[in-house]
Amino acid sequence: MVKDSKFYDLLGVSSTATDSEIKKAYRKAALKYHPDKNPSEEAAEKFKEVSSAYEVLSDPQKREVYDQFGEEGLSGGGAGAGGFGGFGGFGDDIFSQFFGGAGSARPRGPQRGRDIKHEIAVTLEELYKGRTAKLALNKQILCKSCNGRGGKEGAVRKCTGCSGTGYKFVTRQMGPMIQRFQTECDQCSGTGDIIDPKDRCKACHGKKVANERKILEVHVDPGMKDGQKIVFRGEADQAPDVIPGDVIFVVSEKPHKKFQRVGDDLVYEAEIDLLTAIAGGEFALEHVSGDWLKVAIVPGEVVSPGMRKVIEGKGMPIAKYGGYGNLLVNFKIKFPPSHFTSEENLKKLEEILPPRAKVVIPAKAHVDECVLSEFDAAKYSRQNGRGAQSYDEDDEETGGAEGVQCASQ
Repeated sequence: MVKDSKFYDLLGVSSTATDSEIKKAYRKAALKYHPDKNPSEEAAEKFKEVSSAYEVLSDPQKREVYDQFGEEGLSGGGAGAGGFGGFGGFGDDIFSQFFGGAGSARPRGPQRGRDIKHEIAVTLEELYKGRTAKLALNKQILCKSCNGRGGKEGAVRKCTGCSGTGYKFVTRQMGPMIQRFQTECDQCSGTGDIIDPKDRCKACHGKKVANERKILEVHVDPGMKDGQKIVFRGEADQAPDVIPGDVIFVVSEKPHKKFQRVGDDLVYEAEIDLLTAIAGGEFALEHVSGDWLKVAIVPGEVVSPGMRKVIEGKGMPIAKYGGYGNLLVNFKIKFPPSHFTSEENLKKLEEILPPRAKVVIPAKAHVDECVLSEFDAAKYSRQNGRGAQSYDEDDEETGGAEGVQCASQ
């Protein structure tokens, strides 16, 4: 139940009205009392009132403050009026007190509690299809036995030592210097209230709060991205005269062994054989949707190593606008092993494939005829560590290390 229904009454809606109902009611009232439509002074005043009401009720945070604390909760500026600063105007009061101001006497809106953040890890498949997870939240709520008072009704008195703030400002003189600092009120132990021990709530023992376990259904919508937030407003810890913060779940995308996500697109590395790359064929892949994609390569369309192609509409769902991104396919060509066929067949390939590039060497150049050998990575590493001119003992009589062997002409 809301503390003050004035703004709802001005718009002619109930306190449970949805955002669209409030917006519709404001349009209707604004047309009725707008100065261009109704030039009377009463209409002008009414127009200001309904505009002020809509400004508050159309803002989720301001509406939450108004529902709990009425207009007075909005009048304090800082935390209550819409900024919800992390210190709730607290820093201003310290400086006002320090320099002799009357900052603590200013009316302030209620402070806003801290948000609770959790990370929810999801796979690429779950981000494609969507997922609903039930997560248990242990949080602090106002004691239901005493409604957050801490004791029997009428038995809780505001502390006169700190005026209910829970803290005091103490001045100490240290030689020629005067030091002023804030400390917890010793009369109420920082609670701001005085409760006789016999009148304290038996359930919370005067603490005003209790622990509660609540199950939240977290909906990860299709197309959500890494770092995106799912917010449960007002579900964080409760405390007296404090607006509860939010519970925020941050989406964390798990790495995928086959796909990489880039915005709304997916990137996949496909390995195809040499024959398919030059003569056409097909390959298949299992998509994050769970379906298999059968992809054709048109004969005559040569696919070279590192080439990228696009399959439109097979990327991730686009959350805001609908539709899907694209699937980008990077190609890796698997070549056949050495001596895979006879010399006769290789000569046939010479007739089919484009001719070799001719070797051009200047006429007067000195030419060394060279032959390629197998590369031994481990042996090369050892030799490279000892220096470029090092050789194994076994190689001294056989012509040196493995590699390219040359003979001068």
